[in-house]
Amino acid sequence: MKKPVNIKVEGYSGFRAGEYPKYFFWDNNRFEILEITDRWYQGANNPETPVANYFKVDTTCGLQFILKHIIEIDEWYLCQ
Repeated sequence: MKKPVNIKVEGYSGFRAGEYPKYFFWDNNRFEILEITDRWYQGANNPETPVANYFKVDTTCGLQFILKHIIEIDEWYLCQ
């Protein structure tokens, strides 16, 4: 797996900020998220690994991606 790429995300903020992604921007393209097909949480079991949410998403252009949101620093990454 390649190193995750930092991306910009526009998300839905309901109960908390950045609750889930709606759009993301990568390589000068805007991707609209059609559906979140899976979601999981990476806890703080290892102090060297940040707490994060992962989202497996389908986009309106027919592509599927995995997005990672590091909660503590509010950074989003595309996992390739």
